[in-house]
Amino acid sequence: MSVFSSIYNWFVPKRIHRIHHSMNHPHDVQQKWFHTLIATAAQTEWGKRYGYSSIKHHSEFAERVPVSDYESFKTHIARVRNGEQNVLWPSRINWFARSSGTTGDKSKFIPVSQESLKECHYKGGIDLVALYCHQHPESRFFNGKGLIMGGSLHVSNVNNLPYYEGDLSAVLIRNLPFYADLLRVPSRSVALMGEWESKIQKIAETTVHKKVTSLSGVPSWTLLLLKRMLEMTGKSSIHEVWPDLEVFFHGGVNFLPYKAQFDKIIPPAQMNYVETYNASEGFFGIQDLPGNDSMLLMLDYGIFYEFCTPDQLDQEHPKVKTLDEVVPGENYAMLISTNAGLWRYLIGDTIIFTSVNPYRIQISGRTKSFINAVGEELIVDNAEKAISIACQRSHAVINEYTAAPVFFSDSENAAHEWLIEFDRPPDDMKEFCNQFDEALKSLNSDYEAKRHQDMVLRLPIIRTVPPGTFYRWMKQKGKLGGQHKVPRLANNRQFVEEILRILEEKASAS
Repeated sequence: MSVFSSIYNWFVPKRIHRIHHSMNHPHDVQQKWFHTLIATAAQTEWGKRYGYSSIKHHSEFAERVPVSDYESFKTHIARVRNGEQNVLWPSRINWFARSSGTTGDKSKFIPVSQESLKECHYKGGIDLVALYCHQHPESRFFNGKGLIMGGSLHVSNVNNLPYYEGDLSAVLIRNLPFYADLLRVPSRSVALMGEWESKIQKIAETTVHKKVTSLSGVPSWTLLLLKRMLEMTGKSSIHEVWPDLEVFFHGGVNFLPYKAQFDKIIPPAQMNYVETYNASEGFFGIQDLPGNDSMLLMLDYGIFYEFCTPDQLDQEHPKVKTLDEVVPGENYAMLISTNAGLWRYLIGDTIIFTSVNPYRIQISGRTKSFINAVGEELIVDNAEKAISIACQRSHAVINEYTAAPVFFSDSENAAHEWLIEFDRPPDDMKEFCNQFDEALKSLNSDYEAKRHQDMVLRLPIIRTVPPGTFYRWMKQKGKLGGQHKVPRLANNRQFVEEILRILEEKASAS
């Protein structure tokens, strides 16, 4: 490992220099990528349709090219999956990151070009480690291996050529150079296993005696592995299993609701946590300051960014802002144009800028993950913070939760119904509910107004569900592991009703 450490110690300063360049010259970097992307795709079918060869300024780009979501791109992507090329991007694409984003029935298949692999996802991984090592010069990161929670991969044959579809983590692991395997566990064969429950067991068995210094993955599924590891070994702390473990690189969901559970099995003073924003569509952000939960927006990864306030999304021609026009504290939907052929693509996440010098962001929610039954405009960011406050005040710890509206009836006003799976329930559920309600009021003025004297919204309805409920629901939907995650908020009752039916069926069976 000393060879890798020496190489990386030489390489880290170079990457830090490039990161600082992007931080100091953000608009120049974004303009460079704008022109590079437009020029590269000018002769694609998409580029010809919208006259990319004559586009000189962003204003022309915004006038000609529509804002699109996955539904708008689905037909084009399907053609590429069926073997057509030069549709959205000129280089050959035969890799697709499968993503649902929520527990919806249909998967999305995001094209992954060789350029996006190298210039975006892998560069993001390198910069992640570079920033971590730069912040922690005492780190012994390279004295052990990194445990990466990988998804599954499916290989098909199209026109006598292989096509690959799988979770982003599986796509990345499958394309890693051979020498990178010397730095990671488990083996590729285990990491890419499809059946999630068997995979968890196999990862635990094959890594228990390895020298693991880092973890990478989605918090919910990583926590499942760590608990299985403790059950298997009879230990009470993960550091009794892996004494050299020092950092968890996490992403995919807000870490705050899971932090208390990690603290129970990993002494907080012995562990570092670094958030990343690495989606199927691209690597967007890295938490670059310890103790600051914002992420540095990575501007030099082959992505051109635009931003739109959520109220504009229903407009035929929504007003967008470029990076130099954004305002801290305002909620934006993020649009991306990428070196994999996504153009003005609405990824579905909303973000808030916490700083514009340099540009740092926090994920505030999803464009379709909110509750707005009576004008309360409750977003995931509000929910996560309010639950954290209520848990701290009532000494509770949660595993998972989801929420939906209860609409007006003839006899009752509207409400929000919360299904919560506690790891440690509060002593007084009524007090927890009141603390949660008060926290939501303090965080969201629209919610506070609708709750005034129960005139529109009444007190939240909180239902506790037994341990393992969300796991059973995700399993029933075929959404275990990988990029799948529990949807936090919905403006309809589909998810809540599905979970309640599972509980009713279990009660009837017993």
